[in-house]
Amino acid sequence: MLLEIDHHSGVPIYRQVMDQIRRQIVAGQLPESEQLISVRELAEQLKVNPMTISKAYTMLELEGFLERQRGVGLFIAKLRKDQKGQTKIRLLEQMLARAVATAVQLEIPEEKTRQIIARLYQKHGFPLRSHSDD
Repeated sequence: MLLEIDHHSGVPIYRQVMDQIRRQIVAGQLPESEQLISVRELAEQLKVNPMTISKAYTMLELEGFLERQRGVGLFIAKLRKDQKGQTKIRLLEQMLARAVATAVQLEIPEEKTRQIIARLYQKHGFPLRSHSDD
């Protein structure tokens, strides 16, 4: 499990840990039933207080991303397909919200922002299709 902490981002460390673990789970990088490293190990790896990691793990458990097996540890929970899809959309929406705020601050018109997104999709070999899920 590869996590990076940005101490200058203004985002609490436990939230950064949660977001990155959540993202890795829904992307399949942390497969169902895989055991997470211990709170102590991850805290040492990231050079943060163990209570910070404990808080992140506990909140992910409450959200249903992790399952605790007494005396054994924490494991990646089996997610429902709709839960996985909703999480992916929520994560992307959070990232795009920051990008749109930046575009607005820079006074870049919405149409130009859409063109940039379409170009980036094409650059990554994924053509943007007109699709509405509203």
